[in-house]
Amino acid sequence: MKWFFRLLLPALVLASCDKEAGTPIPEAPESTGGKVEVISHGAMELGRKLDNPYSRANMAKALSRIYPTRSEADVPVSSLYVRFLPKSVEDYFLLQDLGAELFDHPLDREILVDGDYYHDPSIPEDEMTWQYAVVPAGFPFPDGIVKEVLEECYIPEEGVETRGLEDVDWDSVEECSFRSTGNGDLLEVQTRAKAKTKPSGKITIKDDKLKKTVGVSGVKMVANVFVKVSTTYTDAQGNYSFSAKFSAKPKYSLCFQNKLGFTIGMNLVLVPASVSTLGKDDPDGIDVTIDGNSDKTLFRRCVVNNAAYDYYQKCSSSDVAAPPRKLRFWILNKLNSSSALMMHHGAILDSKLVSNYLEAYKIVVQMFSPDITIGSKDKNGKYEELYSTTTHELAHASHFTSVRSGYWNIFATYILSSYITTGECYGTGNGENAGYCEVAEMWAYYLENMLYKERYGVNPQHGRSNWFHPEILAALEEGGVTRAQICASLKPSVTSAEAFKDELIYVCPSKKSLITNTFKKYLK
Repeated sequence: MKWFFRLLLPALVLASCDKEAGTPIPEAPESTGGKVEVISHGAMELGRKLDNPYSRANMAKALSRIYPTRSEADVPVSSLYVRFLPKSVEDYFLLQDLGAELFDHPLDREILVDGDYYHDPSIPEDEMTWQYAVVPAGFPFPDGIVKEVLEECYIPEEGVETRGLEDVDWDSVEECSFRSTGNGDLLEVQTRAKAKTKPSGKITIKDDKLKKTVGVSGVKMVANVFVKVSTTYTDAQGNYSFSAKFSAKPKYSLCFQNKLGFTIGMNLVLVPASVSTLGKDDPDGIDVTIDGNSDKTLFRRCVVNNAAYDYYQKCSSSDVAAPPRKLRFWILNKLNSSSALMMHHGAILDSKLVSNYLEAYKIVVQMFSPDITIGSKDKNGKYEELYSTTTHELAHASHFTSVRSGYWNIFATYILSSYITTGECYGTGNGENAGYCEVAEMWAYYLENMLYKERYGVNPQHGRSNWFHPEILAALEEGGVTRAQICASLKPSVTSAEAFKDELIYVCPSKKSLITNTFKKYLK
């Protein structure tokens, strides 16, 4: 875990200003499965406000035009188009937990230049911007979060009948509303050969080292036309299917909020999950294949997503402690180094030394509260390197699950002190509390190497040149000590290699001779 704080914190601030962006518009078309995409990671530029065809008033007028005997009053309010102004990440997640799908931009405005984020110019840049959502009419608005109901809506849902209007052809009413609101040019031509279908497709990414294409697993996909919003998650193979049908081309986006609970951020200050827009496309769905020539930001996010998804699956199948829930990742393209800060889960800032050192940035870091940062500099387009780095930091997060923040603060203090005094984050192994580093890095490099070997067929032996010898644990696994048993030995009391050895013997008494001899071989 390379904690180069002297470089890290200024880079975090820079990264938050740059929104993890390269050039706003790529220099060349992106390679996405034969489609020519222009993906921007800068700010959206919005145009004029459009007349929302799904407003209750517009749908009621359209109903009366198609069915003159019907009253406009017959159309109920099914949904509310609202905006919220959260003041914290906790407010944001509370709204999500209540079922609100949040957008940082209005859904009824022209998008002149697409991008990954929008910040309302009336809101200071160091505060969270307005968040837009479409919620059910009976939504339980939480106290204390500023809200504004922008419009009452009626959005027909397939299979949901409106009392007294069961015989209504809502597709025709919807089309009429689009045309009467000046949005008819957005409609897709429907024929008998091409009836409306629910969008479906596949999102994949090429792993050159593996020499195969794999699914982008468990990532959220969002599709919307105005305030008609549908979300779904890809499966392990990258397949997805939405539950709604669309009359016009939806805007598709990948939201890096994985169904396993972790998020990859950030787009802008305090927004916890990054969004990569895929633009407007076929209502039947899109297939996208990402590779090393694709947009670099999208590539990085997808690889880190897949590495984390795979890691959680490996934890489940091997009984290794999983990282804490709601893990937060940052991907920092200006850094080579990565870290398991675990700030969102209470680590780091409890340490007086670290707090004093970070005083100028303390408030900013407390607001962002990342758990894992992935330094992606020089790893762009390199699936296996990003994969390996991510699994290393996740191994630290599993260790954190067992030992919690008190242990982690000592570990972090050692790392920081070592870097300040020696220029090496791991030190020489002789400093106070070096044993914390010895145990943590022995475990993280060992698990990183084993997972790499399982995926690519070769042990890269990362960390072998360091003084804490991750090859000890690899030799124990080869001798029959299971990965779960090694993880179970990572108790809060295990603060040195000697203590690690003793705990392993306690957990695996039948392997005492193997454990004793292996530690003796490497730790002379």
